[in-house]
Amino acid sequence: MFGKRIITFLAIVVVMFAVIVGTSPAIVKDVKLGLDLKGGFEVLYEASPLEGGEAVTPESLKQTAISLQKRIDSEGLVEPEITTEGKDRIRVKLPGVEDENAVREKLSKPVHLTFRAPDGTVKLTGLDFKENGAAVEYDGLGKPLVSIQLKDANKFGDVTKSLIGQYLAIYMDDKEISRPGVSNEIRSSSATITLGPNATVAEANKLRDEINLGSLPLKLEEKYTQSVGAKLGMESLKDTVTAGIIGSLIVLVFMVIIFRIPGVVASITIITYAWLLILVQNLMNATLTLPGIAAFVLGVGMAVDANIITAERIKEEIRSGKSMFSSLKAGSKNSFRTIMDANITSIIASGVLYVIGDGAIKGFALTMIFSILVSILTNIFFARFLMTLLVRSNKFMKPSYYGVKESEIREL
Repeated sequence: MFGKRIITFLAIVVVMFAVIVGTSPAIVKDVKLGLDLKGGFEVLYEASPLEGGEAVTPESLKQTAISLQKRIDSEGLVEPEITTEGKDRIRVKLPGVEDENAVREKLSKPVHLTFRAPDGTVKLTGLDFKENGAAVEYDGLGKPLVSIQLKDANKFGDVTKSLIGQYLAIYMDDKEISRPGVSNEIRSSSATITLGPNATVAEANKLRDEINLGSLPLKLEEKYTQSVGAKLGMESLKDTVTAGIIGSLIVLVFMVIIFRIPGVVASITIITYAWLLILVQNLMNATLTLPGIAAFVLGVGMAVDANIITAERIKEEIRSGKSMFSSLKAGSKNSFRTIMDANITSIIASGVLYVIGDGAIKGFALTMIFSILVSILTNIFFARFLMTLLVRSNKFMKPSYYGVKESEIREL
């Protein structure tokens, strides 16, 4: 008759597998694919100043990346990936794009911020404003307004003097984003834009960001492009997933045949590990690429290695003549330090790759770090918990259940 621990073990496994089977289709469907799997194109831009004497700062590079993000969003493109690299480079990845040339042409243009008179005449441009000089402030009643910093106080004074009683509309490219009125001459390098009586802080923040984007003194030049067809990307994904599934099944069968009970537990924890890793990637909104899949498969190999080390240590303790529970306790303890040393050094190496690497290398390193952390949770602690339930049940006490022959056991 089954004991309580066996029933607990079976209940945990059944519930875990039911959750995995029930949620896997939705989780796999939500995986965010990179352009090497989905198809699309990638562009590496080099930023440079629009005017001589200016410099590319980390803040201006970051704001330019935000500008690109806004332009991509306006095109209705999904799941763009935009990252800054080094001192003056921006990498843009756009999966699933069909009209590549049109998107590239729009992205490479600098943001065009203009202040126009009622007749449409351009009075000021983004270059008339100090970089990142717009900020949100509040009046005496706590209502938000936007302060701006200009380079030439006299020029701004002449513009406002000519438009007293009218308005000075603000345009981002050819779209009007605000229409502040001009009540008096402002001959100063700073001014404030009063919003409507019902304006929110979010609206003020949006206007501030748009003005800051328009004042960026940067232009973008393409240094590298890569295109991947959708068909080629899906074929790569299909072949990679098929190879990964076949390899994983072979490994699981090997574990069960060689290590018996520890092999069964290892198979359960490795399946749980794979499901949990995909779930974590979805929750982190990480993009899955071919290097990421390579890191995923490598992580499975490291998870198997952790189970093999533990199983072999347990077998050594059984051969020494210890009881089954003492062998489990000593084997798990002795293997823990070895496994953790390997995992910690792998996390350090992956962290270094993430810091100094670019593009695909960062994706590989990030997936490796995730996989190691999830592996520690499942293939060390969860596996030890399941093994303890089985050994404590006193139903699996024969050394053969753990791959040890009676003739191999020595007296204490």
